[in-house]
Amino acid sequence: MSTVAPLLKLEKVTKHYVAAAGAEPVAVLRDVDLAIGAGESLAILGPSGSGKSTLLNLLGTLDQPTSGRVWLDGVDLSTLREEELAAVRNRQMGFIFQSHHLLPQCSVLENVLVPTLADAVRKHRTGADERARRLLQRVGLEARLHHRPGQLSGGERQRVAVVRALINQPKLILADEPTGALDRANAQSLGQLLAGLNREEGVTLVVVTHAAELARQMQRAFELRDGALVAVQP
Repeated sequence: MSTVAPLLKLEKVTKHYVAAAGAEPVAVLRDVDLAIGAGESLAILGPSGSGKSTLLNLLGTLDQPTSGRVWLDGVDLSTLREEELAAVRNRQMGFIFQSHHLLPQCSVLENVLVPTLADAVRKHRTGADERARRLLQRVGLEARLHHRPGQLSGGERQRVAVVRALINQPKLILADEPTGALDRANAQSLGQLLAGLNREEGVTLVVVTHAAELARQMQRAFELRDGALVAVQP
């Protein structure tokens, strides 16, 4: 367990789903406790249906626990209104998915800047354009700024998605199977990139993955077993 003060903390988090009307609730997560320090990297492993994406959705405020609490930087997220949660997601979190979800009609640079559009004043103040260009250079895409997603390889598109997640200088990056759609070489390269950016940017990184190789590049790893988190060797 890290000695760093936790940026993200789960207290007795349980999540139930009801499959059908009148059916008994199914517990996907059971009394999960977890503390993640600022700047840490962590992998969550487990088979399909084990609750990995459910847990990530709770961390990202895209869903609410049935019971228990999720804290981000000392704030109990259950106390926030929906518009406040939306602001937290936009300003303090970045999301990376298995599918890149890039806008096909927009250039690489325009796609990266999409998360900044919600706050034009902040975009100008933080120098988002300059940051986007610097990050795209860092991931080897400086020659692709004005290309459309359809002109890129799968690995390049996912690197654009990584930069887009970082553009607002978030405290937390949540990645759901980020290498799942890539071949082995591109998956390895993306894993190295994520680990490197975690160190360079000081951003906390939580990765849900089936890939043991990606998990090994994180500082800590957990496996979801019967709704509980069990620490494993990364």
